[in-house]
Amino acid sequence: MKVLHLDTNHCILINQLNELGYTNDEDYTSNKEEIEAKIHQYDGIVIRSRFTIDPSFIDKATNLKFIGRVGAGLENIDCDYATTKGIHLISAPEGNRNAVGEHTLGMLLSLFNKLNKADKEVREGKWLREDNRGIELDGKTVGIIGYGNMGKAFAKKLKGFDVEVICYDIKDNVGDENCLQVNLKEFQEKAEIVSLHTPQTELTMNMINSNFIDGFKKPFWLLNTARGTSVVTEDLVNALDSGNILGAGLDVLEYEKKSFENLFTTELPNAFNYLIKSEKVILSPHVAGWTTESKEKLAQTIVDKIKKKF
Repeated sequence: MKVLHLDTNHCILINQLNELGYTNDEDYTSNKEEIEAKIHQYDGIVIRSRFTIDPSFIDKATNLKFIGRVGAGLENIDCDYATTKGIHLISAPEGNRNAVGEHTLGMLLSLFNKLNKADKEVREGKWLREDNRGIELDGKTVGIIGYGNMGKAFAKKLKGFDVEVICYDIKDNVGDENCLQVNLKEFQEKAEIVSLHTPQTELTMNMINSNFIDGFKKPFWLLNTARGTSVVTEDLVNALDSGNILGAGLDVLEYEKKSFENLFTTELPNAFNYLIKSEKVILSPHVAGWTTESKEKLAQTIVDKIKKKF
C-alpha cells in the first residue's frame, strides 16, 4: 500500500510504516490542486490540518482506503462523504489527551494566581503583592463540557484537588469515578469554572454565546482548549467586561485559520484587541496538545490504528 504524508510528523510514523511494508511518499509543499492530480495513486494519506479534505478531493482519490489525521478532531474532513466511499477515518485523541489535560490545568492555576500579570510586573521592577493575591482551586466546582478523551484527561488531573467535578455531554452515561454527569440546568447552577473539551460540530459552533453565559447562576472562569469556533469572542468580551465571566484561558481562537497554523491575515477585530490587553485573559497559540511527548504518541497512535485495521 502507498501512503502520502501531507504534513510533517514524528519520524516513527514513517519508520514504522516502512517496517510494515508500506511505501511512504512525502509532499509538504504542493498546493491542494497539485495533490489532487496525483492522489489517485495512493491507498492512504496522513494529514494534520494542512487543507480540507472535501468531496472534490475525495472523488479524485479513487484508490483511497484510509485517511489518518494526526490529531484529535476530524472536522477538516468531510467524514460523511468519505464514509460513503468506503474510506476508513483515523484520528488520534489518545495521543494528546494528557497534554491537553495538563495545559488546561496550567492555564487555570495561572489565572487563579495571576502568574502572567505578576511575572510581567516583576520584570518591570514592580513588587505588588496585594494586587496579585490569588484564589485557591480547592472548594470550587469545575464543570467540563464534552466528556470524551480530553475532558476525562482534565478530570483526572483534578483528582489531587478538593474540588467537585461535573460534566455536561450530549451522550448519556459518560460520567465516571472522576466526574459526575449532570443535565445542563444543574451544570449552569453549580459550575464556577467551565472547561470546553468538545469537537467542532454544528452543535458546538458558537455554543458559548451571550444566551449561554447568561444562563449561569454564578460568574465563572472559562477555559477553552478545544476549538475557537465554539466561543463567540464578542460575547465573551462583553461577559468579561460585565463580570459574568471572571477570566479566560484560551488556547484556541475564533479567528484561527482552518489549518490552525495562523491567525487570519485580515485586520483583527476589537474583541481580539480586548483579549490581548486584558489581565484577566491568558492566551496560547493552539498548543495545548503540542508537547514533545504528544508528538510521538500521536504518531504511534496512527500507526497502531492502521496496523490494527489493515
